[in-house]
Amino acid sequence: MKKKIAKKLAQSKRKIRKRLDKRPLPKRPGPVMQPGNIHYEMAGRARGITYGGMGAVQLLVKNLGLDEAINRCLHLFKLHNPYFESDHILNIAYNILCNGECLEDIERLRNDEIYLDAVGADTIPDPTTAGDFCRRFSVEQVEILQDVINKVRLKVWKQQESEFFDEAIIDADGTIAPTTGECKMGMDLSYKGVWGYHPLLVSLSNTGEPLYLSNRSGNCTSSKNASHYLDKAVRLCQAAGFKKIRFRGDTDFSQTKYLDGWDEDDITFVFGINAMPNLVKLAENLPQTAYTDLIRKPKYTVKTRTRRKPANIKEQIVKKRGYKNIRLQSEQTAEFEYTPVKCRKSYRIVVLKKNLSVERGEQVLFDDIRYFFYITNDRKFSRAAIVGDANNRCNQENLIEQLKNGVRLFKA
Repeated sequence: MKKKIAKKLAQSKRKIRKRLDKRPLPKRPGPVMQPGNIHYEMAGRARGITYGGMGAVQLLVKNLGLDEAINRCLHLFKLHNPYFESDHILNIAYNILCNGECLEDIERLRNDEIYLDAVGADTIPDPTTAGDFCRRFSVEQVEILQDVINKVRLKVWKQQESEFFDEAIIDADGTIAPTTGECKMGMDLSYKGVWGYHPLLVSLSNTGEPLYLSNRSGNCTSSKNASHYLDKAVRLCQAAGFKKIRFRGDTDFSQTKYLDGWDEDDITFVFGINAMPNLVKLAENLPQTAYTDLIRKPKYTVKTRTRRKPANIKEQIVKKRGYKNIRLQSEQTAEFEYTPVKCRKSYRIVVLKKNLSVERGEQVLFDDIRYFFYITNDRKFSRAAIVGDANNRCNQENLIEQLKNGVRLFKA
């Protein structure tokens, strides 16, 4: 950045800080917000763009060589007249970055002269052409595109500090992508009774980056093909130079037939495992001395002073109207060794015992105990740390929600 521009930006920041400074303001005869002395003019040479960062994005793509890598590895056209594969892919991606919600929104960008100048294009594919391009893809070509993007991703990771490569935490989860269509190939009825698809997301928890996506039929299990993409994520992270790799997933991803192989490859994993009757029996037969109270870390640190906790209005209504309410009284952890049927080795099972109170209004109906189990080959972490690590995987739910509602990734 030029010194002149940096100086102007710093001066602008000082002005706004002074303007927002908490000081007594002079009394005004009316509201603070008043119509200002604003005039609109059409400039001849200087023009503005709503999506000012697109020029920088295009420079980033060029510097990383993403467009060249796509055109070199992905071949969908016999002739380029005039668009290349990278033109179509970037066109769709840029449409999302510019608040586009569907392919039809590309037409808005095609008629924006300043946007076309920002991305250095005389013209871009129209929505109909973009739709035809999407239909050209096969499953294998989607895989090729993801691999190309991940190879370029390595260039970005190389610019990180050395601490970044201490450990790669890879999360896996599935989500339901509903559709109202009736003629979409591959759609099916999910376990939730929703028509649509059941895509798989494998992401790097360190940065929240989606590494691999796999679209699957709506009635498949969450873990279908998960081992394949987890293994691909391992090879990617090893190529990047990560020293350790850690898998996390919920109970659907405790694929016991793969655990021995991952353990032999020095991959650490923490998966939830279903509370099967044999595991519950083992947990119930543990002596009470095997359990210790679980003290969870606070979600955040108060940097100023602790504020008074507000009244729980929801809790008051539940009690007043006599609704059934389940309240957590305490949590305890224990552990034991367990060899799954499809494994040759035994692994560490961490038990989370929740002591619950079932109430109706002010009356306590009965106490309830529920067990949650986590299978891991991590012998160093404490039981509380294993439970905390497994719970942190839930942050991928936030990632999925952002992908659903932000860039509409799972919109069928």
